[in-house]
Amino acid sequence: MVEENKENQYVVLARKYRPQNFEDLLGQDALVKTLTNAIQNNRLHHAYILTGIRGVGKTTTARLIARALNCTGPDGNGGATIHPCGVCDNCKAIASGRHMDVMELDAASHTGVDDVRELLDSVRYAPTNARYKVYIIDEVHMLSKGAFNALLKTLEEPPAHVKFIFATTEIRKVPVTILSRCQRFDLQRLSVETLKDLFVKILKNENIPFSDEALDIIAKAADGSARDGLSLLDQAIVLSNADIKTDVVKKMLGLADRSQTLSLFESLIKGDMESVLNNVTSQYTNGATPMIILQDLINITHDMAKIKIVPQLINSTSLSEVEKNTFKALSQTSSLAILSKIWQMLIKGIGELNLAPSSVEALEMILLRVAYSASLPTPYEILNEVKKNSNIIASNTSYSKSEIKNADFEKKNNIEKETFSKKYEVFETIEDLLKYLEVSKKVLIEYSIKNDVSIENFSNGYIKMNIAQNVHQDFIMGLHKLLEETTGKKWEIDITKGELGQTIADKEQSKVEAKKKNVAEYPLVKKILEEFKGAKIETIVRKNLSQLSEEEPDISSDTMSTYFDEEE
Repeated sequence: MVEENKENQYVVLARKYRPQNFEDLLGQDALVKTLTNAIQNNRLHHAYILTGIRGVGKTTTARLIARALNCTGPDGNGGATIHPCGVCDNCKAIASGRHMDVMELDAASHTGVDDVRELLDSVRYAPTNARYKVYIIDEVHMLSKGAFNALLKTLEEPPAHVKFIFATTEIRKVPVTILSRCQRFDLQRLSVETLKDLFVKILKNENIPFSDEALDIIAKAADGSARDGLSLLDQAIVLSNADIKTDVVKKMLGLADRSQTLSLFESLIKGDMESVLNNVTSQYTNGATPMIILQDLINITHDMAKIKIVPQLINSTSLSEVEKNTFKALSQTSSLAILSKIWQMLIKGIGELNLAPSSVEALEMILLRVAYSASLPTPYEILNEVKKNSNIIASNTSYSKSEIKNADFEKKNNIEKETFSKKYEVFETIEDLLKYLEVSKKVLIEYSIKNDVSIENFSNGYIKMNIAQNVHQDFIMGLHKLLEETTGKKWEIDITKGELGQTIADKEQSKVEAKKKNVAEYPLVKKILEEFKGAKIETIVRKNLSQLSEEEPDISSDTMSTYFDEEE
C-alpha cells in the first residue's frame, strides 16, 4: 500500500498511501464487483469511463485496472486478475508510471485533435511487453470537439489488444457519442466513517497521536474526497507538531466550536437576542469566521428537520452526545414550519454576508432577524387564535342560510351544462350563447364576445354590437358560421366599430368586486384583514363550514383566499 521513496524525501500522505490494489480502494464496491466478474468470465469491455468528484480515486482506479489487465504474477505466467501481484515487471512499471504500453494523457493540457491523433497513431501496433495497450485519458471532458471526433471510430472498434480508460469530473460535458461506447462507473463520495477509518489507519502507521473529534472534523471538511482529507490531515500534522488536537484543527479550518454553535441555535429558536449577540461575539473573538458560523447553523437546522421527520435519526453515530441532547430538547418546542422559515432566512443570509462591508455585523443582523421571527407564530397559528377569540363559527350560521342561493349555483350550473346540449339550437339570450361556447370549448369566440365587443341588442336570430378596432378579422366570420351551424338558420349581425361601452367582462368583474366587498364585511374576514396588515382578498372559494375549522388555508402576507360556509 505504501509507495517506495528512493530519494528518502517526504512524500505527501495522498501519494504515499495511494491504493496499490483493489482491496485498498475505499467505498467503490460496485466497481470492484463488476471488474471481478468481468475478469473471471473474460468479458472485459474495450473502454471504461470513470466519473466522480475530485479525490475519490478515478486516476488511481484507472492505473489499478491497467495493472489488473497486465499482471503476469510473481512467476511471470499469470493472467488478468483482480488481485495484481505488485512484484512482476508490469506491475512495478505501471505503478511507477514508466510502462511503455500504458500511456496517460492529461486532456486538460492536451486538448487538440493533433494530440489525440498522435496518441492513436500507435493503436494498430501490438503491445511491446504487456498483454494490453492501455490508454488512460484524465479529465477527458476537456478535449475539443475535433479531438472527440478523431477518437470516435477507434474507440468504437479498437484492436483486441487495446483498452481505453477515461476519467472525468464533468460527465455531462462528455459527448453522448463517447459515453455510448464506454462502460461507465460512477465513483461514490467517501462517507465520514470511511474517511475516519482511513485516517486512523494512516496515523497509527505513522505513530502520530490524535483526537477522535479532530479526525471527525477533518473527515467532514473533506466532503467525501480522500485526497482532500489527506491533504488536510497533512496540514494538521504539521500545524500540531505531530499531535493532532481538536482546537488546532478548528483554528486551522476557521471553524466555530460545535457546542457554542448549538447553544447559538438554541438561542435562535427561543428568540433570546441578547444571548445570540453574546455568542456571536465570543465565537468571532475566538477565530470563527461569520460564514462558517452561518454554514454550521444551516447544517444544524437541516439535521434538526430530519430528526423531526424521522426521530430514530437522533441515535445516529455521526451525532455527538451534545448534539443528541440539544436536538432532543429542541424537538419538543420547534415545529417544521419554524425550522423551514429559519432555513430560508439563513440561506438568504449567505448572499447578504457576501455583499456586506462588515461580515460580522451582517451576521448579527441576519441572526437577529431569525431570532425575532422564530418566536413569532405562524399565519396558521394566528388564524386559529383569531377563531378562538371570535365566536364567529357559533354565532353566524345565518351566513350559510342567507347565501344558500349562491351555494347552489355551481350545482345548478352543472345540471344546465349536462342538459344544455339538447337546447343548442336556440339562443334566446347572450348568456345562452356564452354557455354553449363554454361547454363546446370555443374559447377564442367566447373571449372576443366577453372582452372585444359590447352587446346592444340580442334576440334569437339577431345581434347588434359595437366591436373594438383591434378585434380579429376572422371573429365575425367565425361567429356567423358557428351560429348558422348550431341553430340551423342564418343570423343577422349588425356591427358598429368605435368606442366600446361596458363589455360582458367588465360587468363580471364588477360583480366579483362587489362580492369581495361584501365578504370583507364578514366578522371573521374582517378580523383576519386587521391581523394581516396590507392583506387583500384575492379569491373567494366555497368551503364547507366543518372544513373551515380543520384545514389550513393558503395565506401569505399580502394575498389570501377567503373561505365561507356552504350548506348542503
